[in-house]
Amino acid sequence: MKRVLRDAVAGALGAVATVGAGAGALLAGSDAFAQPSQAPQPQSTPQITQPSVAIRRIVVEGNQRIEPATITSYLLVRPGDTFDPERIDLSLKTLFATGLFADVQIEQRDADLVVTVIENPIINRVIFEGLRSLKDDDLEEEVQARPRSVFTPARAQADVQRIIEVYRRSGRFAAQVTPQVRELDQNRVDLIFEVDEGPVTGVRDINFIGNEEFSDRTLRDAIVTTESSWWNIFQSNDNYDPDRLEYDREQLRQYYNNRGYADFRVVSAVAELTPDQKDFFITFTVDEGQRYRFGEIRVQTELDRLSPELLLAVVPIRRGEVFRGDKIEDAIDAMTYIAGTVGYANVDISPNVERDREGRVVNITFEVNEGPRVFIERIDIVGNTRTLDRVIRREMRVAEGDAFNRVLLDRSRNRIRGLGFFRDVKVEEAPGSLPDRSVVTVSVEEESTGELAFAAGYSSTESFLFDASITERNLRGRGQFLRLRASSSSQRQQVDLRFTEPRFMGRDLSAGFDIYSLRTDFLSQSSFENQSTGIGIRAGFPIAERTNLGLTYSLILDDTQIADGLVDHDNNPATPLVDQCDPVNAAAPLLCDQEGTFLTSVFGFTVNWDRRNDPLRATRGFDLQLSQEVAGIGGEVNYLRSELEGGVYYGLPWQGWRLSGRLNAGYIFGWGGDDIRINDRFFKGGASFRGFDVAGVGPRELVVTTGTDDVLQVGDALGGNAYAIGTIQLDVPLPLPDSFGLEAALFTEFGSVGVVDSASRRTVNYPDGTSVVVDDSFSLRASAGVTVFWDSPFGPVQFDFAQPFSYEDYDQREEFRFSTRTRF
Repeated sequence: MKRVLRDAVAGALGAVATVGAGAGALLAGSDAFAQPSQAPQPQSTPQITQPSVAIRRIVVEGNQRIEPATITSYLLVRPGDTFDPERIDLSLKTLFATGLFADVQIEQRDADLVVTVIENPIINRVIFEGLRSLKDDDLEEEVQARPRSVFTPARAQADVQRIIEVYRRSGRFAAQVTPQVRELDQNRVDLIFEVDEGPVTGVRDINFIGNEEFSDRTLRDAIVTTESSWWNIFQSNDNYDPDRLEYDREQLRQYYNNRGYADFRVVSAVAELTPDQKDFFITFTVDEGQRYRFGEIRVQTELDRLSPELLLAVVPIRRGEVFRGDKIEDAIDAMTYIAGTVGYANVDISPNVERDREGRVVNITFEVNEGPRVFIERIDIVGNTRTLDRVIRREMRVAEGDAFNRVLLDRSRNRIRGLGFFRDVKVEEAPGSLPDRSVVTVSVEEESTGELAFAAGYSSTESFLFDASITERNLRGRGQFLRLRASSSSQRQQVDLRFTEPRFMGRDLSAGFDIYSLRTDFLSQSSFENQSTGIGIRAGFPIAERTNLGLTYSLILDDTQIADGLVDHDNNPATPLVDQCDPVNAAAPLLCDQEGTFLTSVFGFTVNWDRRNDPLRATRGFDLQLSQEVAGIGGEVNYLRSELEGGVYYGLPWQGWRLSGRLNAGYIFGWGGDDIRINDRFFKGGASFRGFDVAGVGPRELVVTTGTDDVLQVGDALGGNAYAIGTIQLDVPLPLPDSFGLEAALFTEFGSVGVVDSASRRTVNYPDGTSVVVDDSFSLRASAGVTVFWDSPFGPVQFDFAQPFSYEDYDQREEFRFSTRTRF
């Protein structure tokens, strides 16, 4: 047995391969790697002395784990057959081919056929030694050897090649792998792969030959492979990978094709090892061809409900534009979508492209015909290791047995992505068991949905922040949301518990509840602080494919405390502060009548209409949300609050550029004789109106010289009963690697806050010649600036650089702030 194992080890050692030696052969166009050896071959022919004698019985010797019946099942002879040397020789080869045996011998003893075997050992453990850049898990996914599987030298050698291929893809062409076995009792072995990773083989230079219209630097930016730089420690594509090189060829073709060069081709892509064997020179030889423009665009169709004029109207191609290959695909997608909206679930669109090389134009004729009716035979969900199948299937807009519909499948993909449980979602189709059947495969890549977070930081608005939370967005894989959070800052201390069941009682109905305690400190802005404790219940359901209705009820207990004295926001000590809650103070009703404890009972609804093409990063479409809350059906506070929020999105032709606009507006008024309490008003600024501080814009108390407009002191912000704020934002890609996690946007925001009740607008005169007035001008405010988003290792951060250019003198402006990133 030990002799056989030593032979196996020797065979495996012969499989040691050096990738660096193969690199040159690869460049020469030949296979650089040794091929795995074939299965062990019989070392001797069967010993048959009396072929004409009938086999009395078959005796199996040497087996330990494998049953004799299993071994005899591979033989081509049975008791009663004659000793046929040819059939017995085939039996010997069949046993070797199983891979279960290190050695097999068959001989004749009198009338018995004796089969003597030496079983291959069982692998106890697979061990990787010498790993630095890779982890055990990376290689375990690649090799075929597994604990409790049969060891053979051929399989070990094949695994060596697989490991080397992994290192080759990571740029380590000098890696060496040596397999060894450690003998254990009971015919077991530990299979050990000793790895010498060697240095990383980088890319010293990338050159282009034949390019006249675009510089080498421009073309380097168009491909994935990059040149190695000692300072760029975050780069992962600066090593030579033949597979990536093929992808770069396609990237170059697309780059030129989308800039008018329809005849472009990559003549060759060659990688040469440097003399010091450390890096590669990569050279692309290209043939640019001539530049084309779009010529005549035609649409031909015989479909009843689709006219050529209608289809041509949605084609995003205009005569005279520079030819772009991706616009043809965009045109097909647009016409497929339009056809789906009028009832044609399956259309066959064939673009006939004609190049006029003399006129340098490309004429395109789209032939649109109804495709064969195809039904969905099966929907497969793959990749969901945690999320239950039904959570994904209930977002599908088609079911097994339905007619195939590309529009509904795209909508299904967006709904699944909108769950927020997956890093990537792909919906692919494949032929079914019949020509009119199709199999739909939904491939998802799970991402972590649970979080135990302890965070501390600093915000320019709320000073020091502390946040501790336990959040699970996909509880038990059922799509349920649960969060317990406690946070604290200079302005807010909050504890809340939130739970949502997206399919209550198995119906298309979401339900949930909220319990919270929130303490808000606006002493420095509006001279009040509020302790709010509440409980709420929620329900939501769809009223159309892209429209949802949500219903809410909340019971809130507010305890509002008014500070003594009028805060001087200009830090002007010359003017004495006014004791607002002194009983002899004529101005006391401005705020002090709102001090105390109040119970609010609020019913509300929200209608959400979402027509975006992507729920996470829309490039076309819009979304609109209308909400209303009525307080006074029970409780002590009466008001009606209405808010409208909406946005439109447009992806620009350049990669990563997006223009979007957003509008937020709201109005609240009291009924039953109630005025609006200060803690129920709208306070805007900070994240809601960049360029202005929190509660920095809107109605404000001012101390002036009686009878004049001379402002002696800027007082409290009063908030407003109405607001309207618009935003126009241009997302701009930064010329930095994605690994930096940086994004930027240019923005302008404009709007106003105002309209307070008459009781809060009156003027109070004092004997010292000063007066307290309220400026409630609903005048336009506006700002512009730059926002930088950083997905940092410590969490998402947003930096806002804003410059107000339309404002009132008493507004509190803020030209820089940073905070937790919010989605626009």
